[in-house]
Amino acid sequence: MNGELLVAIVFIALMGLFLWHQRKKVEVKKILFPFLYFVMYRSSAGLRLMDRIGRRFERLLKAIVPFVIALGFLGMIVISYSLVSNLLLLFKEPAAASGVGLVLPIKAKGIFYVPFSYWIISIFIIAGVHEISHGIFARVYKMKVKSSGFAFLNVFVPVIPAAFVEPDEKELSRRPAKEQLAVFAAGPFANVIFAFIFLGIFFLLAPLGEKVVSADGVIVDGLAEGNFSAERAGMLPGDLILSVDSFNVKTMENLSLALEKKKPGETASITTNRSSHKVMLGSRPDNATRPYLGANLAQHFSINEGFSSRYGEFSGRAFLWLLELLFFLYFLNIGIGLFNLAPMGPLDGGRMLLVGLQKFLPEDRARALWKHIGIILFVVVIITMLFAFLR
Repeated sequence: MNGELLVAIVFIALMGLFLWHQRKKVEVKKILFPFLYFVMYRSSAGLRLMDRIGRRFERLLKAIVPFVIALGFLGMIVISYSLVSNLLLLFKEPAAASGVGLVLPIKAKGIFYVPFSYWIISIFIIAGVHEISHGIFARVYKMKVKSSGFAFLNVFVPVIPAAFVEPDEKELSRRPAKEQLAVFAAGPFANVIFAFIFLGIFFLLAPLGEKVVSADGVIVDGLAEGNFSAERAGMLPGDLILSVDSFNVKTMENLSLALEKKKPGETASITTNRSSHKVMLGSRPDNATRPYLGANLAQHFSINEGFSSRYGEFSGRAFLWLLELLFFLYFLNIGIGLFNLAPMGPLDGGRMLLVGLQKFLPEDRARALWKHIGIILFVVVIITMLFAFLR
């Protein structure tokens, strides 16, 4: 059985058992029960930590509040512009990459795939950092935090985890705009900070990678839908491309250089670890003059023999796994943190926008403008995601 699948099954089973054991303490929000429902488990875990950090670093955290709020509004502008400009690009060039999509441990059209072990660890860290930061800034301003906990979106069984911190919403709404904005912006701000911390650790460790692993080919991670060249030639997911027309392929760059010598309609002799294939190259969907293999490709690495003989192959695999985890922690912290700043409804960006508008406009006009902006951005996101699923 695939290792990632085994980890997923064990995790879902353990979470299911935990929620069943704690069934008297969980709140179930039924959507299409029992097919689709939301489960929340409230506790006091982490509240003392938030309180302790908020008290100990109160002066420092209050000092950086203007920067945190400014970064929040800057991020709101950046993500809004990115979403709208990406949608306009998709209408002009449908083959362009969608700027937003679902991030799941599932290989499917329109989904950004992340292996389950990376995905579940990243989700817990990202959600934990995000929600604890909300709680810390709430405590900095002496706001009551009623509870913390975690939740699951369930499709029969627990599937997608989340975390939450519950400040007293009535008290929060009565506080000055600056304090509300600080609490809302704290989560995305922390995600961005931690993203660059993980990126820094990645760059510190990456130079060691040359001693641990070496590129040994390009792996076919999947086949593009539409019966393209690779599929017609009999290539399969998992094939390791070793050469193209006797040109040795060790890296993605090697493969690109080999294919760039070809034109659409020409035949390439591709050797893999499994077989040899005569592949008639197609045309790239975004540029008909360039050759297209019709496969999703990824760099493949092997553990260096010297490292393996001295430290064992498991150590090398573990090091490579850690590097990939650090990359996903950087990438997903940035992506999820920025998306949370989109000015839509209950997202942090939406709540920041409403508070900002209420500061300068009458209540009815502020809410009307906030509602219209949120609807427009929501439609932009939905259409962008449909491009990813339907093209």
